[in-house]
Amino acid sequence: GMTYGMTLVARTAVNPLGVLGQIREIARGLDPHLPLYDVHTMADHVGMALLPSRLNVYVLGSFGILGLFLAAVGIYGVLAYSVARRTREIGIRVALGADKSTIERLVLGQGLTLALLGTALGLVGAAAASQLVKNLLYGVSSLDPVAFAAVPLVLLAVATLAVWLPARRAASVEPVTALRTE
Repeated sequence: GMTYGMTLVARTAVNPLGVLGQIREIARGLDPHLPLYDVHTMADHVGMALLPSRLNVYVLGSFGILGLFLAAVGIYGVLAYSVARRTREIGIRVALGADKSTIERLVLGQGLTLALLGTALGLVGAAAASQLVKNLLYGVSSLDPVAFAAVPLVLLAVATLAVWLPARRAASVEPVTALRTE
C-alpha cells in the first residue's frame, strides 16, 4: 500500500539536542511502532540547505586571494623593472651630485604616484562592479569596507616595496658602473 510521511517540528527555549530524547518518548507514547528518523536541528537543516552557497563563497574567496597575489606579483614586477631600466639615468644623477636619499625620494615618489593613481582607478572600477553584482551577494554588503580598505593597502605596500628595493639598489650603484650598463 501507500506510505505516508509526516514532519514534526518542535520549538524549544533550550538547546534542541537536549530535548530530542523527550520528543522521542512523546512520539513513542503516541505510537510505539512509529519510526522516527532523519532527526536534526533547524540549524543543521538550514546549514545543509546553505552549504552550496557557503562553498561558492569559499571558492570565490580563494579566487579573490589568488587574484590579489597575482596583482601583487604583477605590480612588483612592473615597478621593479621600470626602476631597473632607469639605472643609467640614476647613475648620471649621482655623477652630477645627487645623494642617495634624493634618488630614493625621487624614485619612490614617481613609483608611488603611479601606484596611487592605479589604486584610485581600481577602487572606482571595483565600486562600479560591486553595484552590478550586489544582487548576487547574500549577507555581504556590496561595498564591503574591509575589502575596499585591505586590498588597496596590500597592493600599495607591495608597490612601495617594489619601488623602494630597486631604488635603494640603484642609488648605491657607482656612477661609472651605471653609465656602462645599457
